[in-house]
Amino acid sequence: MLRTTAEERQTARSAPRETIRAHQLQKLNQLLASVVPHNRFYADKLQSVDLPLPSLEAFAECPFTYKEELASSRFPGEFAANLTYPLSCYTRYHQTSGTRGRPLAVLDTPDDWLWWIDCWQYILDAAEVGAEDRVFLAFSFGPFIGFWSAHDAAIARGSLVIPSGGMSTLARLEMIRSCQATVLLCTPSYAQHLAEVAADNQIDTAGLEVRRIIVAGEPGGSIPAIRKRIEAAWNAKLIDHAGASEVGPWGFSDPQSRGLLVNEVEFVAEFLSLESGEAATDNELSELVLTPLGRMGSPVVRYRTGDLVRPRFPESGKGLVLLEGGVLGRVDDMLIVRGVNIFPTAIEQILRSFPEVVEYRVLVRKAGAMDALTIEVEDRLETPERIMRELHLRLGLKIEVACVKLGSLPRYEGKGRRFVDQRNLA
Repeated sequence: MLRTTAEERQTARSAPRETIRAHQLQKLNQLLASVVPHNRFYADKLQSVDLPLPSLEAFAECPFTYKEELASSRFPGEFAANLTYPLSCYTRYHQTSGTRGRPLAVLDTPDDWLWWIDCWQYILDAAEVGAEDRVFLAFSFGPFIGFWSAHDAAIARGSLVIPSGGMSTLARLEMIRSCQATVLLCTPSYAQHLAEVAADNQIDTAGLEVRRIIVAGEPGGSIPAIRKRIEAAWNAKLIDHAGASEVGPWGFSDPQSRGLLVNEVEFVAEFLSLESGEAATDNELSELVLTPLGRMGSPVVRYRTGDLVRPRFPESGKGLVLLEGGVLGRVDDMLIVRGVNIFPTAIEQILRSFPEVVEYRVLVRKAGAMDALTIEVEDRLETPERIMRELHLRLGLKIEVACVKLGSLPRYEGKGRRFVDQRNLA
């Protein structure tokens, strides 16, 4: 049973700015009052902070939380260091993806898991998912958070939920067709791979019953070229979503800007200028800092996500939007090539504008003191020169592009790893 209605969620999201900020401050003080007395990690970290906080401005003086701190665990089994309660209180175990460093085990209590499900309702609202839908989840059902909370959120909504862990791509396509699934959940990479395998096996994805595709796990769902390619292949509307094991499901597609909306009912978002390290201005390149307001068992306060974004600060009645494709990449993914800042999403946007490019991989290496790129592409036309010209035109850089054999580059069900960093190799 859902704890709020779609109308209540929409009303909360569209409230005046002063109402939203008052709500955030109230929830934040409730969180800290519940957590600090029992959570050794935050009792130590916030010992010099006077509670309750008088304002969100005062909150900005609190210390940040970094992933490296969470990995310095006092608990056995390498669980995150920020647990509030004894281990016996937790019923959900997930791991971070481990794309940067070792995977981190993150735990949730039953109440925290209900909060995850509540947050996912905002995403399902944006996708217009109802009890009549058949929701197909194309992910591995392993320890990574994946779409586990989406699975339970769709069940709570009354939808028919179809899991597909352990199945091959072709078997999943056959099940999507036989079950007449209407909603597909997967990564952007896997949505494209499903369409690719379908075409190889004479399956018309555009003729299936799928009308909505909800993607997550990697940048792409808010990048116009990728969104258009997926929507055309499936004849379905794509809805992007952003979240993390340490934080929760915090963002979803905004139909007006085609960026990502931050769920300010359940999260406090801050933005640090990449240039100055201070609070960012409107549309400034910045790092996203998040505080979930309803997760007591594994709280994070002012968590440095490492995600690169450009915020658009809202007027009254409008939501906080991340522009230009939502999450642009990671702070440590940004490359400086001959004095030009390059983001993974900028390269992907250009490559995906070529319908003949099936897959790609970017190799990053050192050329003296500078970064250098080589892009490998599976190109049906086998004419990399036209891709090099477009990259030069739009990025202002000459980047080497090499064709490789069709089907030779890796495909991904989970997060795509198309950027191979060779800068530390001898």
